[in-house]
Amino acid sequence: MSAGAVPQERVFATPDELARDVADWIVARARAAERRFAVCLAGGSTPKRLYQRLATPALAAKFPWERTHWFWGDERFVPHDDAESNFGMACDALLRHAPVPAENIHPIPTGGRSPAACAAEYEAVLKRFYGAETFGAKPLFDLTLLGLGENGHIASLFPGSPTLAERTRWVLPVVGESSLDRITLTYPALERSVVVAFLVVGERKREVLARVRAGDPALPAARLRPAGEVDWFTDRAADPYPAVSAGEPASAGE
Repeated sequence: MSAGAVPQERVFATPDELARDVADWIVARARAAERRFAVCLAGGSTPKRLYQRLATPALAAKFPWERTHWFWGDERFVPHDDAESNFGMACDALLRHAPVPAENIHPIPTGGRSPAACAAEYEAVLKRFYGAETFGAKPLFDLTLLGLGENGHIASLFPGSPTLAERTRWVLPVVGESSLDRITLTYPALERSVVVAFLVVGERKREVLARVRAGDPALPAARLRPAGEVDWFTDRAADPYPAVSAGEPASAGE
Protein backbone atom coordinates (compact mmCIF):
# COMPACT_ATOMS: atom_id res chain seq x y z
CA MET A 1 0.00 0.00 0.00
CA SER A 2 0.95 3.64 -0.23
CA ALA A 3 3.80 4.56 2.07
CA GLY A 4 1.89 7.64 3.20
CA ALA A 5 -1.50 6.05 3.84
CA VAL A 6 -2.32 3.90 6.86
CA PRO A 7 -5.18 1.53 5.98
CA GLN A 8 -8.37 2.11 7.96
CA GLU A 9 -10.18 -1.17 8.61
CA ARG A 10 -13.65 -1.95 9.88
CA VAL A 11 -15.22 -5.35 10.36
CA PHE A 12 -19.00 -5.83 10.29
CA ALA A 13 -21.12 -8.70 11.51
CA THR A 14 -22.88 -9.19 8.17
CA PRO A 15 -22.71 -8.00 4.55
CA ASP A 16 -25.96 -6.08 5.11
CA GLU A 17 -24.45 -4.16 8.01
CA LEU A 18 -21.42 -3.39 5.87
CA ALA A 19 -23.62 -2.08 3.05
CA ARG A 20 -25.65 0.06 5.45
CA ASP A 21 -22.70 1.71 7.16
CA VAL A 22 -20.57 2.16 4.05
CA ALA A 23 -23.52 3.74 2.23
CA ASP A 24 -23.87 6.25 5.07
CA TRP A 25 -20.12 6.89 4.91
CA ILE A 26 -20.24 7.54 1.15
CA VAL A 27 -23.14 9.96 1.51
CA ALA A 28 -21.26 11.86 4.20
CA ARG A 29 -18.12 12.10 2.06
CA ALA A 30 -20.07 13.25 -0.99
CA ARG A 31 -21.96 15.89 0.98
CA ALA A 32 -18.72 17.17 2.53
CA ALA A 33 -17.06 17.68 -0.84
CA GLU A 34 -17.09 21.31 -1.94
CA ARG A 35 -16.78 20.54 -5.65
CA ARG A 36 -17.80 17.82 -8.06
CA PHE A 37 -17.47 14.34 -6.59
CA ALA A 38 -16.14 11.51 -8.76
CA VAL A 39 -16.79 7.86 -7.90
CA CYS A 40 -15.19 4.85 -9.60
CA LEU A 41 -17.55 1.88 -9.21
CA ALA A 42 -16.80 -1.82 -8.81
CA GLY A 43 -18.80 -4.81 -9.99
CA GLY A 44 -19.88 -7.81 -7.94
CA SER A 45 -22.50 -8.83 -5.40
CA THR A 46 -21.03 -6.88 -2.48
CA PRO A 47 -21.05 -3.53 -4.29
CA LYS A 48 -24.53 -4.33 -5.62
CA ARG A 49 -25.86 -4.53 -2.06
CA LEU A 50 -24.18 -1.20 -1.32
CA TYR A 51 -25.64 0.45 -4.43
CA GLN A 52 -29.12 -0.75 -3.51
CA ARG A 53 -28.69 0.82 -0.11
CA LEU A 54 -27.64 4.14 -1.65
CA ALA A 55 -30.83 4.07 -3.74
CA THR A 56 -33.14 3.88 -0.73
CA PRO A 57 -35.31 7.00 -0.38
CA ALA A 58 -33.74 8.09 2.91
CA LEU A 59 -30.21 8.17 1.50
CA ALA A 60 -31.14 9.22 -2.02
CA ALA A 61 -32.76 12.35 -0.59
CA LYS A 62 -29.44 13.37 0.99
CA PHE A 63 -27.07 12.56 -1.83
CA PRO A 64 -25.66 15.36 -4.07
CA TRP A 65 -26.53 13.66 -7.36
CA GLU A 66 -26.20 16.80 -9.46
CA ARG A 67 -22.45 17.17 -8.82
CA THR A 68 -21.45 13.49 -8.59
CA HIS A 69 -19.90 11.72 -11.56
CA TRP A 70 -19.88 7.95 -11.97
CA PHE A 71 -17.13 5.90 -13.61
CA TRP A 72 -16.20 2.20 -13.68
CA GLY A 73 -12.98 0.43 -12.75
CA ASP A 74 -13.53 -2.36 -15.25
CA GLU A 75 -16.11 -3.86 -17.54
CA ARG A 76 -16.73 -7.14 -19.29
CA PHE A 77 -16.81 -6.77 -23.06
CA VAL A 78 -20.54 -7.41 -23.36
CA PRO A 79 -23.50 -5.16 -24.22
CA HIS A 80 -24.55 -2.87 -21.40
CA ASP A 81 -27.87 -4.67 -21.07
CA ASP A 82 -26.15 -8.05 -20.66
CA ALA A 83 -26.48 -9.77 -17.28
CA GLU A 84 -22.66 -9.78 -17.00
CA SER A 85 -22.31 -6.02 -17.42
CA ASN A 86 -21.00 -4.04 -14.45
CA PHE A 87 -22.63 -0.94 -15.90
CA GLY A 88 -25.96 -2.72 -16.18
CA MET A 89 -25.75 -3.94 -12.61
CA ALA A 90 -25.01 -0.46 -11.26
CA CYS A 91 -27.88 1.00 -13.28
CA ASP A 92 -30.34 -1.63 -12.08
CA ALA A 93 -29.25 -1.32 -8.45
CA LEU A 94 -28.72 2.43 -8.20
CA LEU A 95 -28.54 4.81 -11.12
CA ARG A 96 -32.01 4.16 -12.57
CA HIS A 97 -33.54 4.84 -9.16
CA ALA A 98 -31.85 8.18 -8.50
CA PRO A 99 -31.98 11.65 -10.10
CA VAL A 100 -28.59 11.28 -11.77
CA PRO A 101 -27.94 13.68 -14.67
CA ALA A 102 -27.25 11.60 -17.76
CA GLU A 103 -24.10 13.58 -18.51
CA ASN A 104 -22.69 12.52 -15.12
CA ILE A 105 -22.67 8.82 -16.04
CA HIS A 106 -19.52 7.66 -17.83
CA PRO A 107 -19.77 3.95 -18.76
CA ILE A 108 -16.92 2.03 -20.34
CA PRO A 109 -17.90 1.56 -24.01
CA THR A 110 -18.26 -2.05 -25.16
CA GLY A 111 -19.95 -1.91 -28.54
CA GLY A 112 -19.15 -1.48 -32.21
CA ARG A 113 -15.37 -1.58 -31.92
CA SER A 114 -12.59 -3.77 -30.62
CA PRO A 115 -11.71 -3.93 -26.90
CA ALA A 116 -8.54 -1.95 -27.68
CA ALA A 117 -10.48 0.82 -29.41
CA CYS A 118 -13.03 1.00 -26.59
CA ALA A 119 -10.24 1.14 -24.01
CA ALA A 120 -8.62 4.04 -25.88
CA GLU A 121 -11.97 5.84 -26.02
CA TYR A 122 -12.50 5.48 -22.27
CA GLU A 123 -9.00 6.70 -21.57
CA ALA A 124 -9.83 9.81 -23.60
CA VAL A 125 -13.00 10.28 -21.51
CA LEU A 126 -10.98 10.10 -18.30
CA LYS A 127 -8.38 12.56 -19.59
CA ARG A 128 -11.04 15.07 -20.58
CA PHE A 129 -12.61 14.79 -17.16
CA TYR A 130 -9.22 15.10 -15.46
CA GLY A 131 -8.23 18.03 -17.65
CA ALA A 132 -4.75 16.79 -18.57
CA GLU A 133 -2.98 14.10 -20.58
CA THR A 134 -0.79 12.98 -17.68
CA PHE A 135 -1.36 12.73 -13.95
CA GLY A 136 -0.31 15.59 -11.71
CA ALA A 137 -0.86 16.17 -8.03
CA LYS A 138 -4.66 16.30 -8.16
CA PRO A 139 -6.71 13.10 -7.94
CA LEU A 140 -8.74 11.58 -10.75
CA PHE A 141 -11.41 10.19 -8.41
CA ASP A 142 -12.65 11.15 -4.98
CA LEU A 143 -13.62 7.56 -4.19
CA THR A 144 -12.59 4.30 -5.83
CA LEU A 145 -14.48 1.17 -4.79
CA LEU A 146 -12.73 -2.16 -5.23
CA GLY A 147 -13.68 -5.75 -4.61
CA LEU A 148 -11.17 -8.55 -4.10
CA GLY A 149 -11.17 -11.70 -6.20
CA GLU A 150 -10.34 -15.06 -4.66
CA ASN A 151 -7.15 -15.01 -6.74
CA GLY A 152 -6.26 -11.52 -5.50
CA HIS A 153 -7.38 -9.63 -8.60
CA ILE A 154 -8.81 -6.13 -8.51
CA ALA A 155 -10.83 -4.56 -11.32
CA SER A 156 -9.64 -6.76 -14.24
CA LEU A 157 -6.00 -6.82 -13.17
CA PHE A 158 -5.28 -10.53 -12.86
CA PRO A 159 -2.27 -12.38 -11.40
CA GLY A 160 0.53 -12.74 -13.93
CA SER A 161 -1.06 -10.36 -16.44
CA PRO A 162 1.21 -8.08 -18.48
CA THR A 163 -1.29 -5.33 -17.67
CA LEU A 164 0.16 -5.22 -14.14
CA ALA A 165 3.35 -3.64 -15.47
CA GLU A 166 1.58 -0.76 -17.25
CA ARG A 167 2.44 2.66 -15.81
CA THR A 168 1.59 4.98 -18.73
CA ARG A 169 -1.80 3.97 -20.13
CA TRP A 170 -4.86 4.65 -17.98
CA VAL A 171 -7.12 2.01 -19.56
CA LEU A 172 -6.28 -1.26 -21.29
CA PRO A 173 -8.10 -4.18 -22.94
CA VAL A 174 -7.79 -7.56 -21.21
CA VAL A 175 -8.13 -10.24 -23.88
CA GLY A 176 -7.88 -13.99 -23.37
CA GLU A 177 -7.23 -13.86 -19.61
CA SER A 178 -10.70 -14.88 -18.46
CA SER A 179 -13.87 -16.36 -19.91
CA LEU A 180 -14.87 -12.94 -21.26
CA ASP A 181 -12.71 -10.18 -22.72
CA ARG A 182 -12.63 -7.10 -20.53
CA ILE A 183 -11.54 -3.50 -20.26
CA THR A 184 -9.82 -2.29 -17.12
CA LEU A 185 -8.35 0.77 -15.53
CA THR A 186 -4.65 0.30 -14.85
CA TYR A 187 -2.79 0.88 -11.61
CA PRO A 188 -2.02 4.55 -12.37
CA ALA A 189 -5.73 5.39 -12.75
CA LEU A 190 -6.94 3.25 -9.86
CA GLU A 191 -4.29 4.68 -7.56
CA ARG A 192 -5.09 8.32 -8.32
CA SER A 193 -7.94 8.61 -5.81
CA VAL A 194 -8.55 10.57 -2.63
CA VAL A 195 -9.84 7.34 -1.07
CA VAL A 196 -9.62 3.72 -2.19
CA ALA A 197 -12.16 1.55 -0.38
CA PHE A 198 -12.01 -2.25 -0.53
CA LEU A 199 -15.25 -4.17 0.06
CA VAL A 200 -14.60 -7.80 1.01
CA VAL A 201 -17.13 -10.31 2.34
CA GLY A 202 -17.39 -14.06 2.79
CA GLU A 203 -15.26 -16.83 4.24
CA ARG A 204 -13.89 -17.68 0.79
CA LYS A 205 -12.05 -14.33 0.81
CA ARG A 206 -10.39 -14.82 4.20
CA GLU A 207 -7.19 -16.49 2.98
CA VAL A 208 -6.58 -14.10 0.10
CA LEU A 209 -7.35 -11.09 2.29
CA ALA A 210 -4.72 -12.25 4.78
CA ARG A 211 -2.20 -12.63 1.95
CA VAL A 212 -2.98 -9.16 0.59
CA ARG A 213 -2.59 -7.59 4.00
CA ALA A 214 0.74 -9.40 4.36
CA GLY A 215 1.87 -7.79 1.09
CA ASP A 216 2.11 -10.91 -1.09
CA PRO A 217 3.55 -9.49 -4.36
CA ALA A 218 1.95 -12.27 -6.41
CA LEU A 219 -1.46 -10.73 -5.79
CA PRO A 220 -2.55 -7.68 -7.84
CA ALA A 221 -4.39 -6.21 -4.86
CA ALA A 222 -1.20 -6.19 -2.79
CA ARG A 223 0.66 -4.32 -5.52
CA LEU A 224 -1.73 -1.36 -5.56
CA ARG A 225 -0.05 1.84 -4.33
CA PRO A 226 -2.82 4.39 -3.77
CA ALA A 227 -1.81 8.04 -3.56
CA GLY A 228 -4.42 8.72 -0.90
CA GLU A 229 -6.29 7.05 1.93
CA VAL A 230 -7.00 3.30 1.93
CA ASP A 231 -10.01 1.84 3.74
CA TRP A 232 -10.87 -1.84 4.17
CA PHE A 233 -14.47 -2.79 4.89
CA THR A 234 -14.99 -6.50 5.55
CA ASP A 235 -17.54 -8.74 7.16
CA ARG A 236 -16.72 -11.07 10.03
CA ALA A 237 -16.55 -14.11 7.75
CA ALA A 238 -13.80 -12.58 5.60
CA ASP A 239 -11.80 -11.11 8.47
CA PRO A 240 -8.45 -12.88 8.97
CA TYR A 241 -8.52 -11.63 12.58
CA PRO A 242 -12.00 -12.72 13.72
CA ALA A 243 -11.44 -11.63 17.32
CA VAL A 244 -12.11 -8.05 16.21
CA SER A 245 -15.65 -6.96 17.06
CA ALA A 246 -18.01 -6.12 14.22
CA GLY A 247 -17.95 -2.46 13.27
CA GLU A 248 -14.83 -1.81 15.30
CA PRO A 249 -11.64 -0.48 13.71
CA ALA A 250 -8.73 -2.89 13.40
CA SER A 251 -5.05 -2.19 12.94
CA ALA A 252 -3.41 -3.44 9.76
CA GLY A 253 -0.72 -5.24 11.66
CA GLU A 254 -2.78 -7.33 14.08
